Amino acid sequence: MSDKQKTIQDSVKLSGSGLHTGYHVEITFKPAPPNHGYKFQRTDIKEKPIIKAHVDNVVDTSRGTTLEENGVKVHTIEHVLAALNGLGIDNVLIELNGPEAPIRDGSSNHFAKALEEVGVVDQEEDRDYYYIKEKIVFEDKENGVELAVYPDNKLSVNVLIDYNSKVLGHQYAMFDEETDFTKEVSAARTFVFFHELEFLLKNNLIKGGDLENAIVIMENKVKQEELDRIADLFNKPRVKVKPEGVLNNIDLHYTNEPARHKLLDMIGDLSLIGKRIKGKIVAKKPGHYANTQLAGKIVKKYKEEFSKDNIPKVDLSQEPLMNITQIKEYLPHRPPFLLVDKIIQMDHTHIIGMKNVTMNEGFFVGHFPSEPIMPGVLQVEAMAQVGGILALGTVPDPENYLTYFLKIDKVRFKRKVIPGDTLIFRLDLKVPIRRGIVIMDGQAFVGNQVVMEGELTAQITKNQ
Repeated sequence: MSDKQKTIQDSVKLSGSGLHTGYHVEITFKPAPPNHGYKFQRTDIKEKPIIKAHVDNVVDTSRGTTLEENGVKVHTIEHVLAALNGLGIDNVLIELNGPEAPIRDGSSNHFAKALEEVGVVDQEEDRDYYYIKEKIVFEDKENGVELAVYPDNKLSVNVLIDYNSKVLGHQYAMFDEETDFTKEVSAARTFVFFHELEFLLKNNLIKGGDLENAIVIMENKVKQEELDRIADLFNKPRVKVKPEGVLNNIDLHYTNEPARHKLLDMIGDLSLIGKRIKGKIVAKKPGHYANTQLAGKIVKKYKEEFSKDNIPKVDLSQEPLMNITQIKEYLPHRPPFLLVDKIIQMDHTHIIGMKNVTMNEGFFVGHFPSEPIMPGVLQVEAMAQVGGILALGTVPDPENYLTYFLKIDKVRFKRKVIPGDTLIFRLDLKVPIRRGIVIMDGQAFVGNQVVMEGELTAQITKNQ
């Protein structure tokens, strides 16, 4: 399917209190370019840091989903992401002037309506879907949790909840590509059992909590005096219990509103995959932890398949694009620290380079005498040198420039590199180069196997 990516037509701002921190926060949705995805920006911090909405950045799921990148956090972001994902919006910058998204009424409804009112527009780039190819499962048998995604040519999410509650009973909710998210899902509010309220308050977890932004489930009979006491804690008028077993402060938007809210949460959490998927999801008792675990498993499977598809197809017998003499015209490195032997391919967005690993390398003398292994830090350095050539290839006189690496992130080593291996490095620009800043995804292969991967950030600087 080649439908277009979407963003919003203009900026839109809302405000409210964070559920757990209680801070009054303004949230601003801004249009973003193709392939930007969802990113949060903390405008209350001097550097205005960016936190990418990706499962790799999830650090807490205890009472909402929390993201952290480079030591900066954003809390309770699932309802915001649900609105964006549910409306089919792909690229948005989300500015927050505080640490937590506003809870509003405990649903996604205010966000969804504001986004719809400002308008959703098509962009030039096509969407890139990941099609589920085999069953992927997350289970927590002790708590009766089971989430599975199956191959399908469209997206559907099916949620079943059962908390052994005589009030809730068994509830089911479903979302697919034909569902009107705003009408059928977005207004579903979070729910909480009455006996949890005081615990949450005493543990400073719902400083911005309000009896009007959650459905309070009354599982057991409670004296009116106790209801009055809880109402006083929230500085709200006295409440009573409805025959349906919920407090009478609000009316249900749907008969199965708790199930629809769990569906809403799941739509938000699954956006952290970072890519739209095609598959059938069946979830029994989902929650933020289970949702993000399933998202992580999908990302892992996608990366494994992408790595196989991304294996550089090179003919080492052919004349290279750059030999060692030409490489030395680009890089200031010299033996024994020049760790690139050939450049095989290069264009304005990607590069493929090679390093032959032999027993003559000086580092094998001490690393390790009985089992020679190429140090991981030198694998990264070799990949960085290949990336440096890609960066310097964008200036007309590369001999007058240097690349300084600012950050090396998400590095993973998959297999030992030993004498006799031929390392093939592939690096791809993640975004266009701006102000001399280069951000690249890199992989190192031996044969058909990924041995190392990481994200490199560098700056092109003119020689002094």
